[in-house]
Amino acid sequence: MPKESFLKNRLKSIGFALNGMLLLLKTEASIKVQFFLALLMTAAGFYFDISSVEWCLQLLAIGLVMGIEGVNTAIEALSDYVQPDFDPRIGKIKDISAGAVMVVSVMAVIIGMIIYLPKIF
Repeated sequence: MPKESFLKNRLKSIGFALNGMLLLLKTEASIKVQFFLALLMTAAGFYFDISSVEWCLQLLAIGLVMGIEGVNTAIEALSDYVQPDFDPRIGKIKDISAGAVMVVSVMAVIIGMIIYLPKIF
């Protein structure tokens, strides 16, 4: 069996990643909320005509929150697959994963306040 070319292999990987992203958006309520907030903040960025640096910080914050939310979802799904019954060790893993989402979410809110509060008041 001939080995796939590097380009063909990369294109397949992109396809898998896009599929995962769409699956996340279609099936996870938390990502739907995050996506709505991302659209809202993007609209606010245009409305308040934020600077290039502010756009970079905002987009980085949005990407981090949504990316970590995706990792959290994957960890929860894997945990449920490995141990479908209640297990305090799995609960700890899930809590830590959710805590990571909380950390980046709080930082994203702080970044949003630094950008937008001076423009609002």
